[in-house]
Amino acid sequence: MEFTDRVLKCIDCGAEFVFTAGEQLFFHDKQFTNDPKHCKQCKAKRARGGQRVRTETRTTCSECAAETTVPFKPTQGRPVLCRSCFQRQQGKPQPAVEPEPEPTAEPC
Repeated sequence: MEFTDRVLKCIDCGAEFVFTAGEQLFFHDKQFTNDPKHCKQCKAKRARGGQRVRTETRTTCSECAAETTVPFKPTQGRPVLCRSCFQRQQGKPQPAVEPEPEPTAEPC
């Protein structure tokens, strides 16, 4: 199979970058099915742990009814706690689950 250089667009910064024939051969050999989506600079930035955008959702605490923000999108039917209620709940001892008795080995 013969590969030719292709120009792709980075989904992060929108810059065009070249997906070389050699890189395509590597992807083919490794059986990667998707083309790269990030240019080398954005890929390096992500690898270094560049600043990620976390979505903050405004909501009301299920316990104290205080206005709060959470770093996820709440789903229906699950309680959402503010930081202080969450930490208070983490400090409570969890209900103990009785361990199953270990089987005893009988002598041979």
